[in-house]
Amino acid sequence: MLADVFPPETREAFAAAYPASPAKLKHNLLGHPLLTIDALADLAEALPAHEIEYNPGQLPIGIRPEDVPKSDLTVTETIRNIGQAGSWVALKRIEQAPAYRDLLHSVLGQLADIVEPRTGAMMQLEGFVFITSPGSVTPLHFDPEHNILLQVMGHKTMTLFPVEDEAMFSADIHERYHLGLHHRNLTWFDGYAAKGTPIQIGPGEAIHVPVKAPHWVQNGDEPSVSLSITWRSDWSYAEADARAFNHMLRKVGLRPASPGPFPARNRGKALAWRAMRKLKGAA
Repeated sequence: MLADVFPPETREAFAAAYPASPAKLKHNLLGHPLLTIDALADLAEALPAHEIEYNPGQLPIGIRPEDVPKSDLTVTETIRNIGQAGSWVALKRIEQAPAYRDLLHSVLGQLADIVEPRTGAMMQLEGFVFITSPGSVTPLHFDPEHNILLQVMGHKTMTLFPVEDEAMFSADIHERYHLGLHHRNLTWFDGYAAKGTPIQIGPGEAIHVPVKAPHWVQNGDEPSVSLSITWRSDWSYAEADARAFNHMLRKVGLRPASPGPFPARNRGKALAWRAMRKLKGAA
């Protein structure tokens, strides 16, 4: 059994923020043997190739996915030489390795008493590890999961933007994203900068990232290792399905209202979309 990962003051801060607000937190995973550079290089060799993404780290904040250049090093070489590689590496769905699945489930289990009364059961538990060279940038994007990013090595600054600001990213972008028609990377305009909230974290610190909160990340002057622990919920699935239903309404010329932010449940549109999807599957 893993000892308490989150100190009492972090549990209080998380409870005050979840699920709608970002928050800076603390954790006790420093020195964990599964999160060393050597262990992560071994994990990269064990994961399926399609669960690994690695790119040069000197990227603009906003970049089209097709414009991201390829690295000249293998992923294992990149991780073991991350201080000089000028790259960032994402190891995705690390729970496919049994030891990492046990770690992920143990850590998230310590938050279930806060999470589940608000957004429902924790589902689709997934973990991601980011190994990043000094100065690297993760471009502006959003994600569909509830997420806590735990910093294990080095420093980074995550700049987060309001989830509901459709002046930045229209309802249509959200809808197409949930239907697999829009990449997670988002277009950047310099006018967005004033709307961002930068949060800097170092070893032993973490950030709660709300569902679909746009964000970009600037690594510090040393190599970085971060563990992202994520889950889906009844609430996050309802938001996604309501967005998909809205896309269908928009295609027939209607102008539907966007799903309501938490605590709105968005169940009507979500159930309508699920029923339509079921009928289509049965046809």
